Amino acid sequence: MSIEVPSWAAQVALSLPRPLLFATVSGAHLYGFASVDSDLDLRAAHLLPPAEVLGLRTGPQTLQQGGLRDGVELDVVSHDLLKFAKLLNSRNGYVLEQVLSPLVVVTTPVHAELTALAPRLVTRHHAHHYLGFAATQQRLYASTGALKPALYTLRVLLTGIHLMRTGRLETDLGVLGTGLAYVPDLIAAKREAEHGPLPRGAEKRLAVDIPVLRAELEASRDASALPDQPPPAAVDALHDLVVRTRLG
Repeated sequence: MSIEVPSWAAQVALSLPRPLLFATVSGAHLYGFASVDSDLDLRAAHLLPPAEVLGLRTGPQTLQQGGLRDGVELDVVSHDLLKFAKLLNSRNGYVLEQVLSPLVVVTTPVHAELTALAPRLVTRHHAHHYLGFAATQQRLYASTGALKPALYTLRVLLTGIHLMRTGRLETDLGVLGTGLAYVPDLIAAKREAEHGPLPRGAEKRLAVDIPVLRAELEASRDASALPDQPPPAAVDALHDLVVRTRLG
């Protein structure tokens, strides 16, 4: 059974000191293996007024908030729309997953436009994000032998492969990992405890599968039908959205 997003998540997001354009859930909840003691990772975009962009006293490009609520550790991060748009247009898988997250706690018409535009900005070079993220998690797993970085390594590689092959984003390891028979056991162990141990026998399987998946991601990138650069019309549409929203 998956862990539900708390009903107060929107209230937490809306407590940030700037108007929000959207807020979604990222992290383990999005990846399909949240545990009872997982952090709640909220990711958002806010809108600075023109005076805080054009004047001498500029507003915060990034807002961050932590804390604890009902025993849940919070990690809330929001970028101003312009910063978010620049990241979205720079093969950044983090913001791609944030804007397309199905776990939406705050939304607006601007969010709807962003979600419609985001798939048009995906390129084969998004594979670099997933290869780099996987390498970081794999090093952490190699040094600790812990369950959490092992799951993250699998999730990231499988998301990258799926994106390169289909042009569509999928982040749920339960969906992505159907070809790996031991993945349900890994997910079940993670849901029991955020920092639980690896199930018996998983280490040997991971030692075989992680290099294979990395090679598959590289091959999928090289064979992908995705473009090398986003279409100019999509970039123009993103530019226009930022300008319209700021001036409006």
